[in-house]
Amino acid sequence: MPEKYITYYEVEPLSSIRELLDKSAAAAPDTAAFRFKENGHDVSVTYPAFRDDTEALGASLTALGCGASHIACYGRNSYRWAVVYLAVLKSAGVYVPIDRELPADDVINILNHSDSEVLFCDAQTLHLFTENRARIPGVKHIICLDTPTAVPGSGVLLYDSLLAAGYERDKRDYDALKSDENALKLLVYTSGTTGLAKGVMLSEHNLVSSIYYGLQVSTVFDTCLSVLPYHHTYEAVSGLLVSLHMRSTICINDKLRNVLKNIQYYKPSYVYLVPAFAESFYKKINESIDKNGLRGNFNNGVKLSRAMLKFGIDLRRKLFSDIHEQFGGRLRKLVCGGAPIRPEIGRFFEDIGISLINGYGITECSPLVSANWDKFNDPATVGFNLPCIDMRIDAPTPEGIGEICVRGDVVMLGYYKDPEQTGAVMRDGWFYTGDYGMINKYGQLVITGRKKNIIVLSNGKNIYPEEIEALVARLPYVTDVIVRADKNEHGEQSSLTAEIFCADGFGERSERNILTEIRRECSELPSYKIPSKLSVRTEPFVKTTTNKIKR
Repeated sequence: MPEKYITYYEVEPLSSIRELLDKSAAAAPDTAAFRFKENGHDVSVTYPAFRDDTEALGASLTALGCGASHIACYGRNSYRWAVVYLAVLKSAGVYVPIDRELPADDVINILNHSDSEVLFCDAQTLHLFTENRARIPGVKHIICLDTPTAVPGSGVLLYDSLLAAGYERDKRDYDALKSDENALKLLVYTSGTTGLAKGVMLSEHNLVSSIYYGLQVSTVFDTCLSVLPYHHTYEAVSGLLVSLHMRSTICINDKLRNVLKNIQYYKPSYVYLVPAFAESFYKKINESIDKNGLRGNFNNGVKLSRAMLKFGIDLRRKLFSDIHEQFGGRLRKLVCGGAPIRPEIGRFFEDIGISLINGYGITECSPLVSANWDKFNDPATVGFNLPCIDMRIDAPTPEGIGEICVRGDVVMLGYYKDPEQTGAVMRDGWFYTGDYGMINKYGQLVITGRKKNIIVLSNGKNIYPEEIEALVARLPYVTDVIVRADKNEHGEQSSLTAEIFCADGFGERSERNILTEIRRECSELPSYKIPSKLSVRTEPFVKTTTNKIKR
């Protein structure tokens, strides 16, 4: 391991989410905790004001008799979502974030399975629950996040009314609430399909450990743009809670199509993203470089900056100032998780002076398992494991590839009300992630693919489709790609097809030419890993709310 580069960042210790927010409010009284747009206006909320809002809402929830309840939230990213989230985390209750893109039956299934007694939702989806009250008998209170007036006869409560009433209430009952740090605190459903939803049980100790040890590995700065959906543990923990502990200003992105526009507006110093966004930025910048005939100048700038860096002189922000202006002029770091990223994308951002730090996480690990170090960043890997966990590769092949197993402070308590599923992935203290990878000579983790996605050919060879997809995605006209197996007349998986979607078309290229280009991109691989067929989609792939293709 390159010990001279491995120095943990000093992080302020914390024992609870309540302590985190109280300390941040006291230490940063004039700092904006959140910025967002509301009715065309830019709104800022300071740390003390945010803390007070959570106290007021918590006091009203406690007065309703729900200080220890399971409380669900089904809404889009908003400041109010964050207030509900922290108010519940500070209570003796359990927070249940629900993916807003799920169909009605799946949401109702989660509400019932999670034993939620309170539901927060927005005006746009309120009808779903008022029309189905009989199907969610355990839900005692429905609270609308943004309806300005009450819905007659519906029994719906209003966030605004509860917040205002909470400011008039005695906060002592709410402040006295406390739960065991090792008890269930955050209940996250990894799949919404009716009958198949798995509720990941995370404790406050899990969350605090992810914040504290995650920041030791990879630090953040003064301002972030919050992009990913809040129901996703990556953004809810690594984004919101980490930023609040560091007293950063969290700028809430209003729409996915406005990400670049909002980066220019809010001028963040860091952004948490999934690789699909970094890929999109990379392609757009390179298209602009080529369109304007600047490839030679860009390549010369990279050569010069690399040479000067050897002497400790960093010219990157000056040499590539036009690109930095497209990102608001202050962007220092992109933190990527959720999937491996192509190494050339990481190197590209490093060359222009923006660190792209790739990591590996999974909901069952709160969610962070590993991350690259700022001073020893290899974009072909997902970095070093957090200092609070052990990691090993189970049943490795001769190449060292096997299932990634984790144990330690961030590992979940189990799946809610599902001992069978829990037992399938938790054995002898180890969590079996379902992801395959290997550990390189420096101790960094390299992801090779998902266990469930592995293709076993009739010749016995194991194929990790993600490895091939990363190479095909390098073609500039390919928006998305999936590699799948084809079966021969005996029903055996014998060859591979690359299924692609090209948002802007593929010009004058024939499908035969495209397949030739795909095979050329994959020429570094063994022949059995090279696709022999091509399938061109006319419609985009169906994706999750974190922009990953649903296979």
